[in-house]
Amino acid sequence: MFEENCYVLSDDSTKECVIIDCGALYESEADSIINYIKNEGLKPVHLLCTHGHLDHNFGNGAIYDAFGLKAKVHFEDEKMLKEINKQTKQFFQVEYQCNTAPIGKLLTSGETINYGSQTLEVLPTPGHSRGSVTFYNRSQEVAFTGDTLFRMSIGRTDLEGGDYETILSSLHLLATTLPPETKIYPGHGTISTIAEELDYNPYLK
Repeated sequence: MFEENCYVLSDDSTKECVIIDCGALYESEADSIINYIKNEGLKPVHLLCTHGHLDHNFGNGAIYDAFGLKAKVHFEDEKMLKEINKQTKQFFQVEYQCNTAPIGKLLTSGETINYGSQTLEVLPTPGHSRGSVTFYNRSQEVAFTGDTLFRMSIGRTDLEGGDYETILSSLHLLATTLPPETKIYPGHGTISTIAEELDYNPYLK
């Protein structure tokens, strides 16, 4: 219902993979992700969260049940992810109990996550939430920005932990750290590049 993007990244040589933002609300959505991983012969090693909002984490429990992976989130969003079922009441005034996954290692800014021969850098990009991060694969020139940077837009800052000035600082970090050719894979919507965002995104001017 949120049209959220889940990504499965895999290493060709080892078949190890990571899952980023498993927002599968419905069983059929979770099944399609799990079946893709199994059909491709992939070996899941990390379940990663760009931040702790419910729409990016509805499917974490299904991934845990299928592969035993605990969710990894920045320590600033640990409490939010632990209370994911409270978010439906808080945001939408409805009661909903999703199948959650236990939280594993808490992420810190600047650390790296390895899968096969690939490496993701954890870039601190708060503003949408206190613990929002971007996962950046330097060798492949791709970045997974969650709800910090969208194509021609940015994430909202009016939810708990959000701050407009902070997200502008995070956008500046991305614009000055990532090469222009870097492909941006956001939490919602279509892909873009840093170059396109510098040219057309009003928040990066």
